[in-house]
Amino acid sequence: MNQSSLLQTAIAAARAAEAVIRPYLDATLKVDLKADRSPVTEADVAAEEIIHRTIGERFPDHGFYGEETGQSGEGSEYLWLVDPIDGTKSFVRGYPFFSTQIALWHRGQPILGVSNAPLFEELAYAEAGQGAFLNDRPVRVSDLADPADATLSLGNIKTLAQDTPRWSALGGLIPRFNRVRGYGDFYHYHLLAAGKLDVVVESDVNILDVAALSVIVGEAGGRVTDLRGQPLNRDSTTILASNGALHDILLDTLG
Repeated sequence: MNQSSLLQTAIAAARAAEAVIRPYLDATLKVDLKADRSPVTEADVAAEEIIHRTIGERFPDHGFYGEETGQSGEGSEYLWLVDPIDGTKSFVRGYPFFSTQIALWHRGQPILGVSNAPLFEELAYAEAGQGAFLNDRPVRVSDLADPADATLSLGNIKTLAQDTPRWSALGGLIPRFNRVRGYGDFYHYHLLAAGKLDVVVESDVNILDVAALSVIVGEAGGRVTDLRGQPLNRDSTTILASNGALHDILLDTLG
């Protein structure tokens, strides 16, 4: 794959963030709580700053929307969406389910995604029309069309559990699948893109958590919507990602 300067910059920014994050892995972290009680550490802020600087040096006219520092360059045709440590709760507690998420939207359309998971040593990336890659190898979703052969992975589904009709519908779906797992965060999207599982459902997401992953899954041949079947946007809080063949089965039940 011939990487564009946009993708090269995103990968460089993710690697720069990894270099910032790694020294904190064995350090005693000061943890603050945001208004929604989600944690933030100095590692989150430092990683986002290096990402912003790396991108800004190359594309100073682009907008930037970061988990920790907010938005700048409003009205720009290009908008970078960044979560420097997606999975801060995992990071703080010392287990490896965290990653750096960097996406690029052009006029509101997702065109690029990078997902870097340092402790898994997995770098996934994709650019519109160029396919998806995991550690520089092309990946493709599965072609399984029968839930009885497929694996469903559930992420954070707290709000889904509070929605009685949908919760009951999900309960009816689960026995139809061959396997049900809960890998969470970046990891089940990497597995989905690589054809190692087949459907992901989450109901408590922020677009910064999943913007890059949606591009990667889509370029791997999958399909990504919210639980009502609508394209993801800045306000999306639910996600259904699949190999495509199983998507409508889930939408018909959960939509």
